Amino acid sequence: MNLESLAAELRGFVGITRKKAIGDLVGHFPVESDLIIASFGEDAAVIDDGDEVMLLAADGIWSRLLEADAEWAGYCAVLVNVHDIAAMGGWPVAMVDVFSVDSPDLAEEVLRGLLKGIEKFAVPIVGGHFHPDTPYSSLDVAILGKAKKGAVILSSSAEPGDSVVVGVDLDGRVHPKFAINWDSTSFKEGEVLLRQLGSMRELGERGLVTAGKDISNPGMLGTLGMLLESSQKGAVVDLDLLPRPEGMDMLAWQKMYPGMGFVVTAPQEKAGEVVRVFIERGLASAVVGRVTEERKLVISSEYEKAVLFDFEAETITGIR
Repeated sequence: MNLESLAAELRGFVGITRKKAIGDLVGHFPVESDLIIASFGEDAAVIDDGDEVMLLAADGIWSRLLEADAEWAGYCAVLVNVHDIAAMGGWPVAMVDVFSVDSPDLAEEVLRGLLKGIEKFAVPIVGGHFHPDTPYSSLDVAILGKAKKGAVILSSSAEPGDSVVVGVDLDGRVHPKFAINWDSTSFKEGEVLLRQLGSMRELGERGLVTAGKDISNPGMLGTLGMLLESSQKGAVVDLDLLPRPEGMDMLAWQKMYPGMGFVVTAPQEKAGEVVRVFIERGLASAVVGRVTEERKLVISSEYEKAVLFDFEAETITGIR
């Protein structure tokens, strides 16, 4: 597949196109509080709390995932929320959930998955709301975290000339019931996973990065695109440098939620240290590109180039 075709496939990928409606919603929620340091466009809202900040985030589980594997969906509800806090350079405190079910059997499966996530990541669910008799099933989880005020990692602060660095766990498998999920966590000890997640807190507290996000449903390049859109910047990325599981097709990998992965930007002189931190904590890592002033995400491979996103003409989320 040539790069133009790859770019077109990714622009039409449902993990990316589902984000487009977000921008229209944001305008209905004006943020009028001196305590709010950052909000829409970040992996978690940042709320002033003295020398620390509170981090507040929520994720709703996609109905397709719930239908494909309810236990895995319950586990992922914890996984994705913990990642949102880690991506901000913080640590999780507790979660609440809103759970609606049309089947006692499905409820049992989801609860098994939630419990597995709670035990693995050591974050309790402390409340929420349960609908036991709805004509549908849905699962939503919100999480509270904390971070040191000077160590928060935002999505909106990448600078031209920064290096783009990826850290991702390649030790995993394609989930047997949901082909766009790379399971790199369910079979590992919680100690290993917490060490990997802690890479972002270390990067934030050491001041090594300018911006960052956890790699989520839009995939590696789609997540970078959201970061760039929020920062009002662009980037050039060399696909040949992207960490990728052996034998994995590039298009399939770029549509994959990797389970444990982050994309960050860092001053060029600090990029090597960022890579070292990721590797020491058990993630494959590489410098894969650089941030540009021109608001386009350009992908390259050998002598070929293509524009994946032109932020002057299109949006992913519509949030700036």
